[in-house]
Amino acid sequence: MRLRLQPRNTKFFDMFTEASTNISACVGVLGEYVAAPPERHQELAQRMHDVEHDADQITHTIFEELNRSFITPFDREDIYRLAGRLDDVVDYIDAAVDLATLYQLGDLPEGVHAQVRLLAQCAELTVEAMPKLAKPGTLHDYWVQVNELENQADQVYRRLLSWLFSGELDTLTVLKLKEVVDQLESAADAFEHVADVIHTIAVKES
Repeated sequence: MRLRLQPRNTKFFDMFTEASTNISACVGVLGEYVAAPPERHQELAQRMHDVEHDADQITHTIFEELNRSFITPFDREDIYRLAGRLDDVVDYIDAAVDLATLYQLGDLPEGVHAQVRLLAQCAELTVEAMPKLAKPGTLHDYWVQVNELENQADQVYRRLLSWLFSGELDTLTVLKLKEVVDQLESAADAFEHVADVIHTIAVKES
């Protein structure tokens, strides 16, 4: 029988919950961005940078707490990986918004809106999951649903690529849009990586 020392404090769980809430804010700004007229893009890009800065601060705080803690609720490596994967989501979305703004893309195609809707669903599931992290075995539906959403995101991404290379747009616009689309696809992958880490934690804790 394996005995584990469980710490009484909930600092890590609270910080991961804060990170997921920040991701929700990030996806919220992204949704505003793709729906907004081009003249608001600069303002919303700055808001996104602020959210990304908050994500970096949360991640840094988690790493600092990890370095100070003798006992952790689960493997230190998994805490490190989970914090990093959560931060990746925000980094990719921030990069997409930054590129769209720098390239002055204006109105974005419907396929990008579809990507954003799927990211919003992933964010909602992640926000719901993080407060339950103390009992990772209860999160089976979470990682299954995120995996399904990531599969849908792959399909949207492939359709977008097909449209981008159909010859309808000029080459320079295709290259600019593809960079944005690629970042949003990476954000969907990052959500799945978060779910994979939680699945790993659940297996180890079972």
